[in-house]
Amino acid sequence: MDYIQDQEMEIEALEAILMDEFKEIHSGETGLSTSNRCFQITISQDEDSDGLITNPAQLALFFSHTERYPDEPPLLNVKSLRGIPSEDLRILKEKLQQEASENLGMSMIYTLVTSAKEWLDERFSEDNDENAEAEEAAKDDVVVPHGEPVTVDTFLAWRERYEAELALERAKLMPEAVLSAPKEKKLTGRQWFESGRAKGAATVIEELDEEDDEDSDIDFDDEDFEDDEDDMLEHYLAEKSDSTTHSSSIAN
Repeated sequence: MDYIQDQEMEIEALEAILMDEFKEIHSGETGLSTSNRCFQITISQDEDSDGLITNPAQLALFFSHTERYPDEPPLLNVKSLRGIPSEDLRILKEKLQQEASENLGMSMIYTLVTSAKEWLDERFSEDNDENAEAEEAAKDDVVVPHGEPVTVDTFLAWRERYEAELALERAKLMPEAVLSAPKEKKLTGRQWFESGRAKGAATVIEELDEEDDEDSDIDFDDEDFEDDEDDMLEHYLAEKSDSTTHSSSIAN
């Protein structure tokens, strides 16, 4: 059997099939202990259609024909070109050496290249699947805020309700005499609260204010707030007085 001729034919076939991925290199770059011709085949992980693989793994398969190849296995070595741990390289090299022993008697380099390519795709597609699952799980953990977004209109509506409720709470603390007094003798909300008669209600009002402060850090214009409050309070007192007068007329 003419081993040299068979080896030359295999090299020509590999050059035609693999093209730029196949080249001859110096033995010192391969890690192989031989003076025979040495070759490198670059093998890359396939990029998926989803674009999840941004940096596909890549390795170099080195080989050199022995004198009796293919009746004896070729010299083999592997090297990571991108993203392959040394332990994985050791496992792959043992796998290829085992397959070479199982294919004695026939040209086997392209078979070994195909096997290495399948191993690379399978091994690192698992990592990418795990990473994709982890990313999906992280997205699920993201808390999406719910509720009505705050706008100028919603804030003004809330403020109006807040001021009305506060004015009513303060009005409830006024003595009945203040509420039933003739209109010309009535005190405005500001006058009543500035007088000494508001002391009994001051503590309760302060507690209400403190609770409201805890629920909101929004600052109001004090002057505008007091004016609006007085208007609403006077309106409330007027309605209360009219209601009391009407009840008294019916009773008489």
